[in-house]
Amino acid sequence: MSILVTGGARSGKSGFAERLVLSLADQAVYVATGQAFDEEMKARIALHRKLREESGGAWEILEEPLELPALLDRLSGGKAVLVDCLTLWLSNVLLAVEEQEDRQERVERELSRLERSVASFRGTLVLVTNEVGDGIVPEYPLGRLYRDLAGRMNALLARQCGQVFLVTAGIPVELKSREYRL
Repeated sequence: MSILVTGGARSGKSGFAERLVLSLADQAVYVATGQAFDEEMKARIALHRKLREESGGAWEILEEPLELPALLDRLSGGKAVLVDCLTLWLSNVLLAVEEQEDRQERVERELSRLERSVASFRGTLVLVTNEVGDGIVPEYPLGRLYRDLAGRMNALLARQCGQVFLVTAGIPVELKSREYRL
């Protein structure tokens, strides 16, 4: 089963997702998508690595900033998988094609690849993402494009997942069971 965990920054979604995965499996693969472009991000990544390593061997840690769909295809049918986080992956993909004229189409192709990988995944897959569209409208075109693509990505993946959790103030609420259907 695939599960999407979403929420705002520092809402508690990653901690919830980690606990959720380990409640479903004794060992799991932790796929980190962040890239260290500056000293602050290097420190964050180092802290996250340390915390995973101190988990008593529960996590096999993989880092994949760009080729997430291919990695999920390879991991399908194996250990439970946690991906943290999709919006960082999206940012990586968007920045990799930032100078391309057809950047939106390229990113949308990657979103389609990701959607297919999630739809065909066999086993437990927990995906962490951010709700970025609840705030102000970004001032710059690239920020608006990112916000729009993140919203599209979250909606696409929510349709593919059996459960969707919104985490606010550390409290997870399962949304799919409360979904209003026309």
